[in-house]
Amino acid sequence: MNSPLVLDDYHVLDAAPPIDQALTFLLEHLPPQMHLVITTREDPPLPLSRLRVRGLLTELRVADLRFTVVETAVFLHKATGLEFSTNEIAALEKRTEGWIAGLQLAAISMQGRADVPGFIKAFAGDDRYIVDYLVDEVLRRQPEHIRRFLLQTSILDRLSGPLCEAVTNQEEGGALLEILERSNLFVIP
Repeated sequence: MNSPLVLDDYHVLDAAPPIDQALTFLLEHLPPQMHLVITTREDPPLPLSRLRVRGLLTELRVADLRFTVVETAVFLHKATGLEFSTNEIAALEKRTEGWIAGLQLAAISMQGRADVPGFIKAFAGDDRYIVDYLVDEVLRRQPEHIRRFLLQTSILDRLSGPLCEAVTNQEEGGALLEILERSNLFVIP
């Protein structure tokens, strides 16, 4: 019988080399009847590439967790009890990037609205519930220099290291973009 060991929210450890080293040792000496499951918002400092090459790593990434248009339609109908046009469903799926928390917050925001189609047309992710969620669950957990960087570069439609450096007047734009990408925060390469 296989026994899983589940480590949830591994990203909360935030730079804990002794734990990373111990976990690496465990991974390298894992008994065959044991599986390790790690949930995290960012790639942990573990030998992931070595595990990938050996076929010992199964990953569920952002693209795997996104809802499709069909899944979005089913979810929205169940969450709101409303019928949506194909265009409305596609608009919400596109604006939330299929992100279930975004869809849930959009569904909550639609409650009690007389003009749901107008809300969907105007929906841009700046609804109070979405902003509150992002601030509470994402931004407050970031170090001050990351929050400052995100604020300063939020005016840009596309990001590059040199452009971010010009806007922020700092020389670490490219490095910070890499950190944001590794942390799965706000950037899509």
